[in-house]
Amino acid sequence: MLFGLIGNFGPWELVLILVIVLIIVGPGKLPQVGESLGKAIQSFRKAKEQEFDELEEKQEK
Repeated sequence: MLFGLIGNFGPWELVLILVIVLIIVGPGKLPQVGESLGKAIQSFRKAKEQEFDELEEKQEK
């Protein structure tokens, strides 16, 4: 849904975003930033699944 609001990303837009992130963060900290981002996405998905499971349990009762 969110990507529909932002628009379509082509390969050149993604390259531009990656270059900007590399300039801001620097090559030394890039793996740490990627790891942190991955953990944040993983915890968001886990919380979302837990909420959906709780809603399904409430609807079954």
